[in-house]
Amino acid sequence: MKINPYLIFNGDCKAAFTFYAQSLPGTLEVMMTFGESPAAEHMPKDLHNLIIHTRLNIGDQAIMGSDTTPDRPTDGMSGCSISLNVDSIAEAERVFNALAEGGSVQMPLDATFWAARFGMLVDRFGVAWMVNCEKDQ
Repeated sequence: MKINPYLIFNGDCKAAFTFYAQSLPGTLEVMMTFGESPAAEHMPKDLHNLIIHTRLNIGDQAIMGSDTTPDRPTDGMSGCSISLNVDSIAEAERVFNALAEGGSVQMPLDATFWAARFGMLVDRFGVAWMVNCEKDQ
């Protein structure tokens, strides 16, 4: 069993997942719009550019997402963080700095009593992240 986060956006899913693909060591497997889907004929034309489903593969795990439709807006993402565990301090710094660009740092990346590096941030799309590096490399 695996647990994969599924993020819902109010129209900026494409920008967010393009950013995540650049910031994380991952590959976009799919990014389909409502207009490209079999449901296209049932959707208003002005929604065809919204993302119905995307999947970013990172190793043997994935983050998935979509846009919601204007009649079902989301209030944003709160009360949950995506926790990334990386293998080196250099990778922790790279990922943390990339995700923090345009966002807000909640806890700077630093040594803690449980990790060589740990930090928390909210990215420019409102998604909360924790970056954790247990090894001192």
